[in-house]
Amino acid sequence: MSDSPVYSVLVHAEAFYLPEQSDEVADRYAFAYRITITNTGTAAAQLLSRHWVIRDMEDRVQEVQGDGVVGEQPVLEPGQHFEYMSSASIATPVGSMQGNYRMQAADGSQFDAEIPSFVLAMPRILH
Repeated sequence: MSDSPVYSVLVHAEAFYLPEQSDEVADRYAFAYRITITNTGTAAAQLLSRHWVIRDMEDRVQEVQGDGVVGEQPVLEPGQHFEYMSSASIATPVGSMQGNYRMQAADGSQFDAEIPSFVLAMPRILH
């Protein structure tokens, strides 16, 4: 018998500033982010939907919800990972993103995979 959780998904995020898509005069700061989703559980799971909370330095919030990610609803077998890139824009040079993915296991059980908060920041803005 294993002590591993049946339903467990780990999410890692990395953000990059996009100067060519940003306009500081117009208060538009664009960022790309790379997400890696790894099934660390013992059951296959499909990503059904996403919910993002995007905050800027002024505590303005954008919420994004929808089916899948980048047009896909990947199925991850135990030990498999899925990686994708996307982007977001905020009105300040620093902000954050966090959220969750709604997952469905092979047995039909649904659970949420947390997307830990990560920072969106122009280079050299934070120490």
